[in-house]
Amino acid sequence: MFPIGDDDQNVHLMPIVNYAFIGINVLVFVLLQGLGGNDAFTYAFSLVPQEIVTGVDLQGLAPVVGSNGKVIGEIQHYSTPLPVYFNFLSSMFMHGSIMHILGNMMFLWVFGDNLENLLGHVRYAIFYIVCGFAAAVSQIVMDTSLVIPMLGASGAISGVLGGYVLMFPNNQVRALLFNFLTTIPAYIALGIWIVYQIVISFLTDSSGGGVAYAAHIGGFIAGFVLIKVFALGRNS
Repeated sequence: MFPIGDDDQNVHLMPIVNYAFIGINVLVFVLLQGLGGNDAFTYAFSLVPQEIVTGVDLQGLAPVVGSNGKVIGEIQHYSTPLPVYFNFLSSMFMHGSIMHILGNMMFLWVFGDNLENLLGHVRYAIFYIVCGFAAAVSQIVMDTSLVIPMLGASGAISGVLGGYVLMFPNNQVRALLFNFLTTIPAYIALGIWIVYQIVISFLTDSSGGGVAYAAHIGGFIAGFVLIKVFALGRNS
């Protein structure tokens, strides 16, 4: 399920924070990550579960151990000039490829403005960051010894999706579904998305890297649970 638009008729607040998040992601990817070619920056500011658990900044080559306990490869680590815990934040604004950032930014563009309209600028910004932290923690808990870096806005964006489906379940979403362009309610579109994440997470061995499905699920749950708290006192 890939969204291309939704019902914005009730959006009256210019989503400047959502625009800012999209802009920061793009600028970081283009200027600091060099369109994905600057490994030194990318690996230095990505989130590494083992670094967070131990507090030790890994440097040099580190072995990647598969679920069978055997070494399946090596990964080059670069030192970060800041404490490793800063990477909770920095990793939310970095991406691994052009397709990675395009997909994430489309989801954020489609669904973020409705939540910002509901929460207001400041609350939305805090909500987004909190969901991103929750998503990262969810992935770390799955394998605290993992040395493969985590990066991307998808954990925080998953929180946006979780909040959206609870607050706007009947909003019509225009999406590509199984190669067909269709319009379906948000609860169906995002329901398909989260079920897919859950199913694939059980079928995928995360020890070798790839998509951080646990982060997606954790971020979605965080957004679903927290949105009502952040929306207190706001008109829905």
